[in-house]
Amino acid sequence: MTFQRIVIALLILIVAGLAAIGYFEWRMAVQVRTMKAFVEGYVFNEAVMACEQAQSSTPFKWNGGKSTAIAGLHSIKLDKYTVVASYTLVADGVYCDYDPIKRKADIGSSFLERD
Repeated sequence: MTFQRIVIALLILIVAGLAAIGYFEWRMAVQVRTMKAFVEGYVFNEAVMACEQAQSSTPFKWNGGKSTAIAGLHSIKLDKYTVVASYTLVADGVYCDYDPIKRKADIGSSFLERD
């Protein structure tokens, strides 16, 4: 009888622990989504302005474009200490990568090939 009570108590503790982990993971996911939306909103106007002013043989027209889309904010961890961020916009099939740290736009570039 004592063994059964111990097993039931351990099972209840495991279920409670898993529920707590799930709750904290959900809370962190909500906070990360909120922070990402804030950062994307903050960077969006700068990205559009920089992309439209960037020198390229293919013009980037966000305002007045027929088909525009936001690919979003991305990051790649190059090594232990370096993270490269990019905000990608697409207007009429023309891609523009905006680096919010350097405040530089590259039209038609691939984010993975950037310095």
